[in-house]
This record gives sequence, C-alpha cells and structure tokens, in this order.
Amino acid sequence: MLYIADQSSFAAFCERSRGAEVLAIDTEFLREKTYYAKLCLLQLATDDEVAVVDPFALRTLDDLVPLLQDPGCTKLFHSGTQDIEILYRETGALPVGVFDTQVAAALLGHTQQIGYGALVHDVCGVTIRKLDSFTDWSRRPLAKSQIEYASEDVIYLPRMYRAMRERLVELGRLEWLAPDFQELVDPKRFEAGERERYKRLKRANQLSQRQLAGAREFAAWREVTAQTRNLPRKWVATDEQIVEACKREARTIDDLFMVRGLSGKLSTAEARTVARLMAQAFDSDPSTWPKLDRSGRSEPNVDFQIDLMTALVRLRAKQNGVAFQTLASHDDMVRVARGYRDDVDLLRGWRRSLVGEELVDLVEGRLSLSLNGQRLEVHRL
Repeated sequence: MLYIADQSSFAAFCERSRGAEVLAIDTEFLREKTYYAKLCLLQLATDDEVAVVDPFALRTLDDLVPLLQDPGCTKLFHSGTQDIEILYRETGALPVGVFDTQVAAALLGHTQQIGYGALVHDVCGVTIRKLDSFTDWSRRPLAKSQIEYASEDVIYLPRMYRAMRERLVELGRLEWLAPDFQELVDPKRFEAGERERYKRLKRANQLSQRQLAGAREFAAWREVTAQTRNLPRKWVATDEQIVEACKREARTIDDLFMVRGLSGKLSTAEARTVARLMAQAFDSDPSTWPKLDRSGRSEPNVDFQIDLMTALVRLRAKQNGVAFQTLASHDDMVRVARGYRDDVDLLRGWRRSLVGEELVDLVEGRLSLSLNGQRLEVHRL
C-alpha cells in the first residue's frame, strides 16, 4: 500500500496504472460546513497496487483524467454518487465505464443500500473494522490507522466486482445495470438546477400553486447564494423557513422576519431581494405557477391498488432474487396506480419486464390475484 503525498509520485502511479483492467476509487471528504464537498483523501486500487493519496499535498488531480476516461478500464465504486461528483468537480472529467457494487448488489438479492462492510463480509468473507468511520479527514498528519482504514475501502472492490459480475452474467442480468450505471455519470446530475430545487423542499406538498411559485424563487435564490458563499443550504435558510415564508405569502421584509430565525440569517438587503422575488412570483400569471405531483403514502384513492401492487411486486422480487425497493419504489407504484405512464422508473428497462407491465395490467383490470393456500397466484383475465 502506497501513501502518496507529492505530485510526481501521483503522476507515476497514474502512469503505471494505464492499461489496468480495473480501477477502484473511493474518497474521504467533509461537507458539514460547506456547500461543495471538501476532498480530504483519495483512495485508488488496481489489481497490483493500492494508493492512498493526500490531495492537500498535490497541485492538481489532472494526472488521473486519462485513467478516468479510459474505456478499457472499469472504474469501481461502492455507492459512488458523491465520489463521482467530487471527481467531476476536482478534474472536470466523469469516469467512463463504471460499476457500482451497491447498485449491483440489489440485483443479487441484497438490500437496496447495503453497506460496504456488510458486502465485503458477504462476498469476500472479510470483516472490516470501522474504528475511523467518523474521523476528521482534514487533519494532518493522518494516523496509520486512518490510512489503513482508507485503503480497505478500495482493496476489496476488484475481488467483489469479479465475483458479482460472474454471478450477474450467470443470471443474464449484467446488461440490466447499464442504464443505472450510465445515469451515475450523466452530467445532468451535477448541474445546479436551482430552478428545480423547490421540488425537494421538505413539506413543499403543503403549499398551493401560488405559494409554490414563491418557493421556487426563494429556493433558487438560496441555492445560488449557498454556492457563491460555499455554505450549506440550511445555513442560508432552512427548508422549513422557506415553506413557512411561502405559507404566509411573504411580500415584505417584515413578513419574512415573522418567520422564526430568518432575521438572524438574512440581512436587510437580502430579505428585500427575497421578498421582491416572492411577490413577483405570487402576482405572476397562474399558468406559470409550478405544480407538484402530490403522490402520498396514504391517499384513499390508491390505497387498495397499492396493497395489491405490493403483493405482486413482493412475489416477483422473491422469484427473481431482487430487493423489493430496487424493483419498485412506493412513489413509482403510486404514480402507476394514478395513471402515470411516462417518466416512471418502474416502467423502464428490466423493471418493466419483471413486473412493470404486469402492474399496469393489474390496475387496468387485465390481471387478478388470488390465494391458493399460502401461494399467491396471478391470473390473466
């Protein structure tokens, strides 16, 4: 295992790794006090070498780019969304040819978000100690235990990848993962999208369309401000504060400062700007107001359908050895029950083949379910 803390050693490792069949990648970072994750450590592994890289000691990570973009080298991650985001921000490059062991594990009967340690134990028979899980990775020098802990996050990925890939090929499921892996490196995932941020506000579904228009403006302003200052969103304004301000349909500084805590977060000038943006949104043409899909977990009009759909999904998940939540999320089932047929993951690719088409037939009356003793049976009408 190498500990790399200078540019020339990093460049030499990247050069030696050219032509490698696999490159396992992990990162350690901090994000508690910033909008953008602060990269504190980079772990890399091929079949021949493991390197723990100190990015604080490097001028640039650009030497890694040719490796990231080599289509002949499979880049291995476990729950790699944030790792890929960090690499993209640090290098401007997205990895080509990715394989995420957490995503793949769900197609092999594991829970949808199985942890790295649990998967290593299951696939490799190795128990990883987690003594440094909550360490401060920004502090230097790093302890030997920290470096060893960090290296374990990549050292087992090549072995897991090959074992899982072999099983996926046996089951004829390797190609099922292609859309999921391609989505991981879709540049659109990493675009700011500040005008869409209101959709992810907690309890936004409590707002009317008029109020949502104001929430769209406040949330977009918060997003840009947080990026500019590199601060966590909630340090600028919390979701709850934005929703409460919109419930009040705040149009003035005084209205905004009626919301608990906002006067301590927004300056007078900032509050004036936010109030103006919200007032303009409230007074805009209703045809421009946004609308949320208000699918919920206990809406009477789809409860019975969801009960039946859940039974069918559980049956197909068990038969195919796929985690239930990987096959069909509750929100997707609600959308199908309410008649949506576009932009639903459940009605795409392998999910559609395994159960999606049957669910559509079920809610449209072309399938029925019955019990034969302890066995659920599916009948086409």
